[in-house]
Amino acid sequence: MANIKSQKKRIITAEKARMRNKAVRSELKTAVKDVRAAVTAKDADAAQAAANKANRLLDKAASKGIIHKNQASNRKSGVQKLVNSLK
Repeated sequence: MANIKSQKKRIITAEKARMRNKAVRSELKTAVKDVRAAVTAKDADAAQAAANKANRLLDKAASKGIIHKNQASNRKSGVQKLVNSLK
């Protein structure tokens, strides 16, 4: 355990951020999983709606620095490819 007051505060702050980031990453995985489920069910409208939601969440996570912007871009591309495979 740290002895310095500022370091004790950083440990607490880092843990809060870690938990928040973990929740956001989990939400991203769920959003992409929803797209995959809609594609598997061959429901184009639901797949596109889920893809739009996933894209929005990915952009938001990238802007907050939770994931890298290129990672968000790659995931958005993959999601959209899945949706386009139904057309």
